[in-house]
Amino acid sequence: MLDLATGQATQIAQHEGPIRCIRFVEAENSSPIVATAGWDKMLNYWDTRQQAPIAKVELPERAYAMDCNNPLLVVATAERKILIFDMASPTTPFQTIESPLRRQTRTVSCFLKKDGYAIGSIEGRVGIQYINPQQKDKIFSFKCHRDETTMKSILYSVNSISIHPVYGTFSTASNDCSFVFWDKDAKQRLKQYTELGAPITATAFNGDGKLFAYAHGYDWSQGYKGNVSSIKNTIMLHSVIDEDIRPKIR
Repeated sequence: MLDLATGQATQIAQHEGPIRCIRFVEAENSSPIVATAGWDKMLNYWDTRQQAPIAKVELPERAYAMDCNNPLLVVATAERKILIFDMASPTTPFQTIESPLRRQTRTVSCFLKKDGYAIGSIEGRVGIQYINPQQKDKIFSFKCHRDETTMKSILYSVNSISIHPVYGTFSTASNDCSFVFWDKDAKQRLKQYTELGAPITATAFNGDGKLFAYAHGYDWSQGYKGNVSSIKNTIMLHSVIDEDIRPKIR
């Protein structure tokens, strides 16, 4: 953890394998804690003042993606498993399901209303999932980040999904060097930005949603041969135009 005031870095977590996901989370009647999930098939919760985890959860497979919007925490693992936790009981998933997408999970992001999540995969597809069975009619999946201009379609990985903190619309970003803004309720694409120069590996909106940060870098989708020196690790800031992210009036 980096202290911005002093510039000092402190180790706050440790796994037996690579750590794939990290989030600040809140549990009931608790100060903010850190959740980490890794390829050692463990979800650990940490009080940054202690060296040992305050709780551990054994996952069915390696963790590939995780997000939290208290009290909702979602972990996606290998073999297309999705575990859903209520932070009132953070060590026991209240729901474990199989991903609606056919290929490996790449990213997951909890909705603003905490009633569901969006999940993205390596096949250029996003799933919109709701937790309450009474909302099952709202569940759907859609294709994105694909090049279908030739006889053979090229599918790109959905590397990151970020939910807008005001409108609840969301972004997807990919190794096709683009990001797109979407309205899930209207099932509509709002704005697309293409040919941004390099694969996009991570994204985030700031607190009021007026800035959108995206990271350029290599996502290893083409193996070690694709890791060329021309792809630099950089963070870009995009000023969000309100009409590009605001839901359209229906």
